[in-house]
Amino acid sequence: MADDSPDEPTTFHRFLDEAGDTTFYGSKRKVIIGEKGVSRAFYLGAVKFMCPLESARMVVEDAKRRVVSMPELNRFPSVKKRIAGGGFYFHAKDDPPPIRQLFFDELRDLSCRFEVLVARKNATTFERLHKNNADAFYAEILGHLLKRKLKMKGRIVLNIAQRGSSTRSVILESALQKARERAQRRWPGENLCAKVVFNVQNPRREPLLSIADYFGWAVQRVCETGDASAYDLVRHKKHEVHDIFDGSKYRGNRNWYNPSNPLTAGNKIGPPAP
Repeated sequence: MADDSPDEPTTFHRFLDEAGDTTFYGSKRKVIIGEKGVSRAFYLGAVKFMCPLESARMVVEDAKRRVVSMPELNRFPSVKKRIAGGGFYFHAKDDPPPIRQLFFDELRDLSCRFEVLVARKNATTFERLHKNNADAFYAEILGHLLKRKLKMKGRIVLNIAQRGSSTRSVILESALQKARERAQRRWPGENLCAKVVFNVQNPRREPLLSIADYFGWAVQRVCETGDASAYDLVRHKKHEVHDIFDGSKYRGNRNWYNPSNPLTAGNKIGPPAP
């Protein structure tokens, strides 16, 4: 959705959140990818709205009020904790199944599209390309997501959920630089004139970040466990999932997924190569 006026460049908003983690090692530098509590991949999701942003926010706020007011939902410990900590907000990883179902029902008809980058974790690549630096790994993935957006004409506001050190301004600017370099190689001579603005926000204060969180979590469930039940609730929506490091499917862009080529249980990521 573009928000503009006759005197200003067109402004495009995207809402970003992550799923999984950027952990590669445990104690004594043991590789723990895929062990309990450690994901096999890192996921970065973005949502674009084709309706007014305030209308989308009202959908989320109304759903939040229903959760808080319903005794069968507000009794869950994770809900009580968030209410006591400053107000309830949706967070797929911590939400119990009845709340997830309620929110996915709200998302079914919301006018939006989403994209998710899947970045499989490999310790050898992490050491070679990112020097064992999780922030550099994050910047690389965000740079992949930004690359195509630099061709847009106008101002892009990236509303990003605040998540630890990865959303510090120096990391975000590094990601933007990587995106520009990659885009210039991909489209030499094109005018990559988009102005990118980073707007790091607390998910409690920006309801639309919960939507990015839920889409990312749905994709994560497929890739980590083979459970496509959540993804199947939203796979009818316009979307792209890019499994960027799945080298076995580079030929013919078979590592791209959408409503015509949806994710399935077969997209579960196996144990990482030694």
